[in-house]
Amino acid sequence: MLDNFLFFTELTSLPVNDVKGRRIGRVKDAALVPLVNPSRIDRYLVGAGAAWLTVRFDQIQSISLDQGIFLTDEHLTPYHDDEYMMRLGRDLLDQQIIDVNGRKVVRVTDLTFEIRNDGLRDTLTIRDVDIGIRSILRRLLQGVVPPRWIRRLQQPIPPNSIAWEFCNVVEPDPQRRLRLNLSYQKLEEMHPADLADIVEDLAPAEREAIFETIDSEVAADALSEIDPKMQASILESLEPEKAADIVEEMSPDEAADALSELEDETSEEILDEMDSEPKTEVQELLEFEEDTAGGLMNTEYVVLPDDATVNDAMKALQENEELLENLNTIFLIDDEGRLSASIPLARLFLAAEGVRLKTLGSESLIHVTVEEHQDRVLELFDKYNLLTLPVVDDSGKLAGVITADDVISVLRQK
Repeated sequence: MLDNFLFFTELTSLPVNDVKGRRIGRVKDAALVPLVNPSRIDRYLVGAGAAWLTVRFDQIQSISLDQGIFLTDEHLTPYHDDEYMMRLGRDLLDQQIIDVNGRKVVRVTDLTFEIRNDGLRDTLTIRDVDIGIRSILRRLLQGVVPPRWIRRLQQPIPPNSIAWEFCNVVEPDPQRRLRLNLSYQKLEEMHPADLADIVEDLAPAEREAIFETIDSEVAADALSEIDPKMQASILESLEPEKAADIVEEMSPDEAADALSELEDETSEEILDEMDSEPKTEVQELLEFEEDTAGGLMNTEYVVLPDDATVNDAMKALQENEELLENLNTIFLIDDEGRLSASIPLARLFLAAEGVRLKTLGSESLIHVTVEEHQDRVLELFDKYNLLTLPVVDDSGKLAGVITADDVISVLRQK
């Protein structure tokens, strides 16, 4: 068996010896200083009688499971808590962290260190976070059975661990998060639905910490995937300015849905912090009853005059690149702003540039008014296999669009 690794359960209680081989105490905890190195153990906290001493990594000569730790000097200082220090036993063991690769929240039950030697000294570097039965066995037998025996006993059990580089620690305190140099960049690279699942598994303080810190656009995408009641809880926990930044990045209908779950006072505070254009769109949608077409529709769509050509449509698509992921229809309106046609996007690619869009329109123009009940909307989507349903006001002017995603959200809530 290779001896170039050590478990945290083995490190704690490991004897610490001075330069003459005299025991001065046992390891009680160990700490990272992430600003200096995100994975190397920087300090060892040693219990010596009633007091704890601090041993720096560069004061250590050797580390081994059988012999313990030997020092290169004896200039040790009493332990004082350091705001730049993350203690593994206190701050990490038994705490929830995020497995970025597995896209889930896990609880730390042990840690695996790699013992490295640079020619001058041994150092410990965190290699894995252990979360499986093996680590639970080590915890149960710690101090009862010799470490070598525990290693033999755990061999038949498959290991279950996460590489340290794929772990994200969540720290609720913004000041401490800054001092510890903790970043949520890995979370920002995740799919919004996966990030939403993770957020839903966290405690309220940890949820708030993530939404306070991550990019507003990423936060908006993730918030859109979260249960409405939890959306409200998250927005209420944030400062109005930060909440407004996130809500502005949401589609208007999703933003209106989120704000409708809040107390009127909280909703107004957030709206007051928003820019005028998105604020106006959201306020208009908030006027509609939740179970009507107006309450379901969104105002993000591409519309052109009814004399527009395929070339005009292609230019409009280029100008609305941010909508392309969910766009499948272009709408035409007459001089009065009344809906006149809907053009399936796929038909644009089969027509010449100069062709009038109106000639490519769907044979039947299915639409609803803003007051139409959502049950009728669901019925139309089912009957005609729609992907998009335009919504008009009392005068026939295009007011918004309901998409299949909006319908799916309603069905999920039912």
